[in-house]
Amino acid sequence: MVLENIKRHLGYGEPKREAVLSGVREVTGAVVSSTLTTVAVFLPIAFIGGFIGQVFGPFAITVTVALLASLVVSLTIVPAFAYWFLRSPAGADPERIHREAQEKERRSLLQRIYVPVIEFATRRRVTTLLVGALVFLGTAGLATQLQINYLDSSDTTTISVKQQLPAGTSLAATDEAARKVEKILTEYQEIASSQVTIGASGSTGSFGDASNGGEATFTVTVKDGTDVTAFSQKVRDRLAAMTDIGKTTVGVGDDVGGGSSGLEVVVRSSDPAVLAQATEQVRAAVAATPKVINVTSNLAASAPRVDVTVNREAAARHGLSDTAIAEHVSTVYRGLTLTSATIDGGQRDIVLRTGTTPADLDALKALPVPTPSGPLRLDALATVQRVAGPVQVTHIDGARYASVTGTPDTSDTGAVTDDLEARLAALKLPAGATYTVGGVSADLTAAFTDLGLALAAAVVLVFLIMVATFRSVVQPLVLLVSIPFAATGAVVLMLLTGTSLGLPGLIGLLMLIGIVVTNAIVLLDLINQYRARGMSVHEAVVEGGRRRLRPILMTAVATICALSPMALGITGSGEFISRPLAIVVIGGLISSTLLTLVLVPTLYTIVEGVAERRRARRLASSES
Repeated sequence: MVLENIKRHLGYGEPKREAVLSGVREVTGAVVSSTLTTVAVFLPIAFIGGFIGQVFGPFAITVTVALLASLVVSLTIVPAFAYWFLRSPAGADPERIHREAQEKERRSLLQRIYVPVIEFATRRRVTTLLVGALVFLGTAGLATQLQINYLDSSDTTTISVKQQLPAGTSLAATDEAARKVEKILTEYQEIASSQVTIGASGSTGSFGDASNGGEATFTVTVKDGTDVTAFSQKVRDRLAAMTDIGKTTVGVGDDVGGGSSGLEVVVRSSDPAVLAQATEQVRAAVAATPKVINVTSNLAASAPRVDVTVNREAAARHGLSDTAIAEHVSTVYRGLTLTSATIDGGQRDIVLRTGTTPADLDALKALPVPTPSGPLRLDALATVQRVAGPVQVTHIDGARYASVTGTPDTSDTGAVTDDLEARLAALKLPAGATYTVGGVSADLTAAFTDLGLALAAAVVLVFLIMVATFRSVVQPLVLLVSIPFAATGAVVLMLLTGTSLGLPGLIGLLMLIGIVVTNAIVLLDLINQYRARGMSVHEAVVEGGRRRLRPILMTAVATICALSPMALGITGSGEFISRPLAIVVIGGLISSTLLTLVLVPTLYTIVEGVAERRRARRLASSES
């Protein structure tokens, strides 16, 4: 913008030094204030915590530093380079050169298109405002058609397959079932590689056996160009047709019900029976919600176990306690750790094991327990029986809870969440049971709330900076009116490209505030300068719009060209963030640029025209 203004002054035949100084001086206020407003837009992002702050915080800092650096460069290095390398037009008559340059500007295609438009808009102000109102209402209507999600999965190249067999299934049986799934996966040409994990690491039963050995998880990487969503559906349908591999769930990325884009409803109750009943009601509601797949509950599985209940009276008669009997049974299965020793450069425990570990329930009942009066069978001192129990027991704030999870089978996570919450609100849970919606629904709500606050803070900061710049409250309000119209192009382009509104799109809308206000400040600053030189409101608006047309369009076109590779998805990885952001900014930039060049001058004409007429009436009354 600084360079364009210097070039324009040189084209008018001004001496080079004077052209550089006047060109810089004319736009310094606008450039500084517009840069500060854009910095103010990105500043709130640095104070957002959680995932948004981690992902977009460095982005905001980078943009802020780059903007401040570009401000310094534009006011120092650019004028110096312009003085060294730009040439003044040849000729000895500055007035003729100035006149010819202006005539050339007016004959240009852009000027011949724009000047009649701004003349019409500023003279037919009511018509212009009605058109603006219709555009705003149309934008609000189209916005309701947008799909809303947290993060797009279009950039994902992996799918996850979770295989669950009945609780208590041995690792060997699970491995055999997993090989059947693995054989099916090898038949697909779309798969580049796959990995399977059998059993869940870090989860052990009371005697060291895996409590969920009947679980296998496949991580599958597909080849480039594969439609991951369609491919996952094809795998899901194929596995659902098989009856001897247990229950399988297939999700995009790491999402098989509780992943980064999974729905979750947490049910709480201190009563296990009430918890089970309420969880089943919630599970049924989630499963009945359209576009939700892979619905599971962590209460659905129960594992067989052996329960040893000590008869305290019988144990006391033989000089034993329930703790002593429990330690004896544990030692039989686990052994007794005596000490540790260094073997082959590493620490190893030395464990004492005695006798043969009971292999079945009858052998456990017959386990001899030493007493002061001689050994007795375990079933003479305790009740030994096989029971069914939960695979795991979880608590939140001292209350037991269960988790029901599912996966939205659509990009419109917001619509699915609204439908699910309506179904949950209609449930009549038993007394003592409550539920909370978590997962991607809670993340989506928190993200929109945080970024909504950031948008509000950005608008307030921008307004304060503009008040200080223009020394007026009314003119900044005129500029802020142009902000909502930036959403027009963004909404239209998102609908045309099938892009969902998520975190990247919200960041793009935040960026648009700075870009839109920047163009409006540059335009309004020159109009005010012309007003200060004695021009009428209409003449200053038309002349200022004509002079600022080229730099505003240059800025918009340069930004659009820079973002086009991201919008087209040719920038490689990270497309799930960069593409929606670029589409929002490009669409908003197109609409906001056009509206800034037409609507802002019209509003300025209305506001300043009223103020000018009031001043004229006061002057006339004072003279009379």
